[in-house]
Amino acid sequence: MQNTRFDYSPIITRPPLRWPDGARLAVWVATNIEYFEVDQPAASLRPVPYLPDVANYAWRDYGTRVGIWRIMELLDRCAVRSSVMLNSRVCHSYPIIVEEATRRGWEFLGHGITNSRRLVKLSEDEERAVIHEVVTTIAAATGMPPKGWLGPAMAETFNTPDLLAEVGIEYVCDWCNDDQPYPMRVRANRLISVPYTNELNDLPAFLGMGVSGEQFLQMIRDQFDVLYREGARSGRVLCLSLHPFILGRPTRIRYLEEALDYILGHDGVWCTTSGEIAAWYYEHYYEAPRPLA
Repeated sequence: MQNTRFDYSPIITRPPLRWPDGARLAVWVATNIEYFEVDQPAASLRPVPYLPDVANYAWRDYGTRVGIWRIMELLDRCAVRSSVMLNSRVCHSYPIIVEEATRRGWEFLGHGITNSRRLVKLSEDEERAVIHEVVTTIAAATGMPPKGWLGPAMAETFNTPDLLAEVGIEYVCDWCNDDQPYPMRVRANRLISVPYTNELNDLPAFLGMGVSGEQFLQMIRDQFDVLYREGARSGRVLCLSLHPFILGRPTRIRYLEEALDYILGHDGVWCTTSGEIAAWYYEHYYEAPRPLA
């Protein structure tokens, strides 16, 4: 089956992309603020064949109780605004987190209802209802409907892009296949992909790849150095993806601080949000793709 959502576009054939004030690199921090159900399996330190899985649930729960506040304090010191991948259930269960992020001018993206349930295997009408609930709940809690989306576990159905655009979502972060934004085909309205990250993502890095804090810091530096060099020719995007129950731990937070100090110590870096990246691309570079057949 051929993918029809976007055309193949080799980066060497594209016209140069320029960020505001001639910046080489757009850098954004994605903080995943999620709700986990106590009777459903989810990210875990080790598989447990029974429920309730107290050990792993409590490990994840640390993020909303402690880790997020440590991350907020650090980002405040660095004068960095985050983009929040927000489960809509957080608005009801942990409203103080949404309030504090709103007070800081952070940006909110839809991220499903909870991170214990994914969009896969939903019918079109079921998925439409889930997306509508997420958008309306976040709008009620923050005063503004989200313009961006990251699926729980970055999962989609074949209908997801169309249903997102249908409710006014303008960019999606599930497709980690580029260093620049690009247009996607949808049945109505418009949608682009904004680069997110699989590798500079603390959850798969520490749990899946088993890297140390020092190794994760070096990965960030290495990725930054290459994209910063390439950005002199045409702008690039670098995303750092955080989970408060991972990088919000006392044993790891220093590596995030060192990474941000390294990045922000360079000229020509636009430290921004995913929504501002999308808005700039729409205003200066967006060309509607040919419609879906």
